Amino acid sequence: MQEDQTPNAAPQDCGRRSALRQLAAVAATTFVPGAAMAQAGGKFALKIAISLPESHPTTAALKSACADIGKESGGRLTIDVYPNGQLGSDTDTVSQVRSGAIDFVCTAGTIWGNLVPVTSINTIAFAFPDYATVWKAMDGDLGAHIRGAFDKINLVPIGKVFDHGFRQTTTAAKPIVEPKDLAGLKIRVPASQILTSLFKGLDASPATVPIGELYTALQTKVVDGQENSLPTIDATKLYEVQKYCSYTSHMWDCFTLVGNKRIWSALPEDLRALATRNFEAHALKQRAAHDVLTASLETKLKGLGMQFNKVDVRPFREVLAKSGFYVEWQKKFGPEAWALLEKYSGKLV
Repeated sequence: MQEDQTPNAAPQDCGRRSALRQLAAVAATTFVPGAAMAQAGGKFALKIAISLPESHPTTAALKSACADIGKESGGRLTIDVYPNGQLGSDTDTVSQVRSGAIDFVCTAGTIWGNLVPVTSINTIAFAFPDYATVWKAMDGDLGAHIRGAFDKINLVPIGKVFDHGFRQTTTAAKPIVEPKDLAGLKIRVPASQILTSLFKGLDASPATVPIGELYTALQTKVVDGQENSLPTIDATKLYEVQKYCSYTSHMWDCFTLVGNKRIWSALPEDLRALATRNFEAHALKQRAAHDVLTASLETKLKGLGMQFNKVDVRPFREVLAKSGFYVEWQKKFGPEAWALLEKYSGKLV
């Protein structure tokens, strides 16, 4: 400005202008998209994207956590949850969080594995026999290893993981009883290399369909079946377009809340601690709620017309082993991560 060039400007004015220029320079180099965050009164407004519907236990837990965060922070930190893919598909919102256009996304290990393979190691087929094993692994050394991998893509996981359940297989024409029942079956999977690899290894024909389009894809026979946990099957009303649910329990997955690292780091430390504590508390509540819901859903879904059958998983695992599935993923994940997985699962290869 012209005034800055006037040699007779008051020293204090020059000092103020110099300080303002320095602040502007700092702001220009540290601006965080999406965090436009700090308002005049030191308040922060952020948003979370999730593809699951509002009725799902994970979405409900996130909303409850955000309500508590807003209340406990006295309105200094408000976080809005956008369910049902309102901000885009899983793939879209992951990209937006990486760029900073969205602050957080909560999605599955199967999705995160497309960026950093090891973040989906918990989804190895038939690795976990029960929940006792799952939580020992995910709240223990395996979970810590997975969390550390997000740093490679400048993202940060917040709080404990949410239970997304053991995945079961649903079909319209006939139940899945043995591996040959999957041969040639057009089965919907999320955008996940590991799930695609799993079903190819079982001689099925996996096809990627966003969760928001799954109901229509099943209704119009674009795909014959799909695989998800019971709460997801219920929340997305798949019982209206699928008759059989086979307890394959072929994979366990979780949803991880992950934030843009620059945006998260720009929050004051006390707000980060407050948010983490609340998200962790509600993740634990969600795990319990997910367990209770899953236990009640077979009865509910039977009443809505679905038929259920239990499956001996050993033949499926044997077919996968012969197909090279475990050897392939052992190489992709590397010896350190694989050893941590087998610490809890037992020998897989």
